[in-house]
Amino acid sequence: MVKQLCILGSTGSIGTQTLDIVRANPDRYSVYALCAHKSIDKLVEQALEFKPDVVCIADESLYERLKERLSSLNCKVWAGSDAIAQVVTMPSIDIVVAAMVGYAGLRPTIEAIKAGKTIALANKETLVVAGEIICELAQQYHTPILPVDSEHSAIFQSLVGEDRSEIEKILLTASGGPFRTFTLDQMRTVTAADALKHPNWDMGAKITIDSASMMNKGFEVIEAKWLFGVPVEKIQVLVHPQSIVHSAVQFTDGAIKAQLGAPDMRVPIQYALSFPERLKSDFPRADLFSLRDLTFEEPDLHRFPNLGLAYEAMRRGGNMPCVLNAANEVVNLAFREGRCGFLQMSDIIAATMAKAHFIEKPTYEDYVATDLAARQIANSLIR
Repeated sequence: MVKQLCILGSTGSIGTQTLDIVRANPDRYSVYALCAHKSIDKLVEQALEFKPDVVCIADESLYERLKERLSSLNCKVWAGSDAIAQVVTMPSIDIVVAAMVGYAGLRPTIEAIKAGKTIALANKETLVVAGEIICELAQQYHTPILPVDSEHSAIFQSLVGEDRSEIEKILLTASGGPFRTFTLDQMRTVTAADALKHPNWDMGAKITIDSASMMNKGFEVIEAKWLFGVPVEKIQVLVHPQSIVHSAVQFTDGAIKAQLGAPDMRVPIQYALSFPERLKSDFPRADLFSLRDLTFEEPDLHRFPNLGLAYEAMRRGGNMPCVLNAANEVVNLAFREGRCGFLQMSDIIAATMAKAHFIEKPTYEDYVATDLAARQIANSLIR
């Protein structure tokens, strides 16, 4: 049976690679809905090719232009965050690919879970901000959440057929980003253009900056805690510059299972869509004979304090990971716009966490208020 997809963030890196998989497997997947933030040209191009039933754009100011450009298609054209939260609930949709960037992905993911849709989760901020609520809802509505991140997909694959109570440690790998060997003095003067030159992965701008600062890995620690039900103390980050071992699980008998492969995001995306099957593909293969060295290093929290801040936020719990995420979104954008230095980002995040009001057991409304308040604090600290 052909599965109908709703792709949130269809014009981004994950969204476009998801469409590559749909294009290669038309007998298995069809696009029911495409949703994007404001990349109208790419969204129109995608809609004309895949002919979805619904096309939705978050930026309401672009609605009339989008509707006019899609007038030749027999499809619904919607706009705004309310519309995106509504489209994920439509009965025909089987899988929601949650690939929107940042906090904006939280609400539609919650609505998709309540509607009982399978979630292919690429938006890690959803679990960072509100992991407890998301996991409770997924259990209540019997909604599967399948990880799309390469690291979490690797852990998920390593756990197939295993008893999760036998996990001794999750080994979460990180490339180290473009500044892995830089000194603090060197990092003081790096620019966004420098940070966007990721050595291994092709990702969107926001995530690539997060990778350079290792905040992305901090988010993945928090995500892994919720996805796999392990305490944060059992999650160890290993810097692995070659990005061949995507992550691993160490079990109570000392055995380690790892998932290896070429650094290509289409592999975990396809696995999330096809699970429990594996589909044939022509994706690049890792040539183990050419891999002379696979190295692993401990992360340097002095040079990359964002990883330590993420561990701190998770240990404190409550709304603190939400504060962490909000502050990071503010400084990430400021750095890309040249309003904030690379090292200054961590200082502002730490200061925001110190100033924000702590809520031990937040509701969804508390998360919304926390996100707004933390952004205001972080913006006030940018000089």
